[in-house]
Amino acid sequence: MIGRNDPCPCGSGKKYKKCCASKQAVSMEAVQSEELERVLQAFYEEYPERKDIPEYLDLANEWKSSLGTYLLEEMIEAIVLDEFFFHHRPDIWQGYLAKQQKKLVRPSVLRVLEEWQQPRVFIGEVIEVDDAYLTVHKIVEDETIRLRRESEKPVPVGVHLYCFILPEGVSDKENHYLAVSSLIFFPTDHTAAIQEFAKRLATQDEYTAPKYLKEQAIEFWKLLGEDGYEGGEFTNFEAGVLLHVMEFLEKHNRESEQLLEIVEDFLVEQQPNARKDVAIAAGAIRFGQEQAFFEPLTMTLKEMAEWFSVSPSSMNKYYKELGEYHKSKLS
Repeated sequence: MIGRNDPCPCGSGKKYKKCCASKQAVSMEAVQSEELERVLQAFYEEYPERKDIPEYLDLANEWKSSLGTYLLEEMIEAIVLDEFFFHHRPDIWQGYLAKQQKKLVRPSVLRVLEEWQQPRVFIGEVIEVDDAYLTVHKIVEDETIRLRRESEKPVPVGVHLYCFILPEGVSDKENHYLAVSSLIFFPTDHTAAIQEFAKRLATQDEYTAPKYLKEQAIEFWKLLGEDGYEGGEFTNFEAGVLLHVMEFLEKHNRESEQLLEIVEDFLVEQQPNARKDVAIAAGAIRFGQEQAFFEPLTMTLKEMAEWFSVSPSSMNKYYKELGEYHKSKLS
């Protein structure tokens, strides 16, 4: 008999409980969840229709003129798409739901669609993380929700997020939601900018705050842009570590996506307290070399540390921390 914490026999490398165990019994809740997921996915495949594209492009161009110096065009377009559907043209979304309600027959799914008529924007701080959900507290008003996680990538407590949300529907618990489309996380570097927006939002009473979020949404992103936000999910320090690792690999004609993924997760989940980003980068390279994540280098440990201008002891500290982190993930 396979234990829940045993390696999954499918060979994925994950624990059985996080892999095929859930596939052994397909619950009614899972069927409903899949059906609702298809409803969401089909919406973005079918809309906006050709007749609505000019109106969407007008809105997108307005945002690009204000935010083009801060964010990539593709990111602006993705943000504006949800703004267009749920703040400017909710009739498109509601018309789509009405069509789906005529096609679907499962009563439980139809009840959920009735609750989906008006997605709402949610800006909040992550205060707790578990395997399936993020617990998120709204930046204004005393509201805390459970937001379904979209992946197994680590999410640190203390970061803020932005998305449009809908009731999850298939859970019997209150305050459980899912992100409609884009779920955007902000590095803690930009907490001050988000708090500034929260102060402005707090001046609105409960009847005008939603309207403020609709009419001043672009101001939220401008505040972030003025604070140096460029669309990344890593802090400046975390990005520095990753850049140093990538630079080393490139200079030595090596590459390792596996190493970079492990270092990313380590930085986000462990939040290492280092004075210099290069110390963690050096430890990561030694870790990657000894784990054979890239073709071996003919460098001594002393030479490796000197390349990063750090002491061997600093390099070894983070080499050990990465090794312990990686081992814990495999166990």
